[in-house]
Amino acid sequence: MERLQKVIAHAGFASRRKAEQMILEGHVKVNGKVVKELGVKVSGSDRVEVDGIPVEREEPVYFLLYKPRGVISSVSDDKGRKVVTDFFHSIEQRVYPIGRLDYETSGLLLLTNDGEFANLLMHPKSEIEKVYVAKVKGIPTREKLKSLERGIRLEDGKTAPAKTKVLSIDKKKQTAIVELVIHEGRNRQVRRMFEAIGHQVMKLKRERYGFLTLQGLTAGDARELTAHEVKQLRALAQQSER
Repeated sequence: MERLQKVIAHAGFASRRKAEQMILEGHVKVNGKVVKELGVKVSGSDRVEVDGIPVEREEPVYFLLYKPRGVISSVSDDKGRKVVTDFFHSIEQRVYPIGRLDYETSGLLLLTNDGEFANLLMHPKSEIEKVYVAKVKGIPTREKLKSLERGIRLEDGKTAPAKTKVLSIDKKKQTAIVELVIHEGRNRQVRRMFEAIGHQVMKLKRERYGFLTLQGLTAGDARELTAHEVKQLRALAQQSER
């Protein structure tokens, strides 16, 4: 289910704000009935019209992108920086990212035009594992890593228990490469978790999302998810919500 104004905006009739105005002014019908309330949600089977013109829904598409560093996880940027949708000029549908990776973080990012699917995956109860590999300054002690595993208090609350694994250390340069597995999606969470134990992240990459990996892709590459992968992701998210 998606909000009515979002469906109208996504179909290209107007901006989200303009779509809300159209609804309030009585220009929109759902299944033949005028709707003048914001917040109404519609499904794919509902018939939506704007001033008598049917709103055509785009065919849902699902993509996996290997996001490079130095790219914004957004559909546009007022500073003119490269955004993730710049890698999808060849497709007709208007996709947007599911969640985000910060500007300096590379790795696996999903994009879609299916709002219901995106909301399902981003729901706080959805505990899909996300695997990050971080190069950090200093060499974290076992006790510090255990504090991440137990959950650590950040300014926006305590994190859920995580999994950690030291992949390598460089005693000469005093750096370490650490794998961190979490299922939350707070803003810059991995960087903030390491900073909280006194280790600045120098480089960060998301290598896995659920069962999906970057196998066969290089930075900037994208591929369409298979129908089976989409089905598996839905099942994973719904299972963790129970």
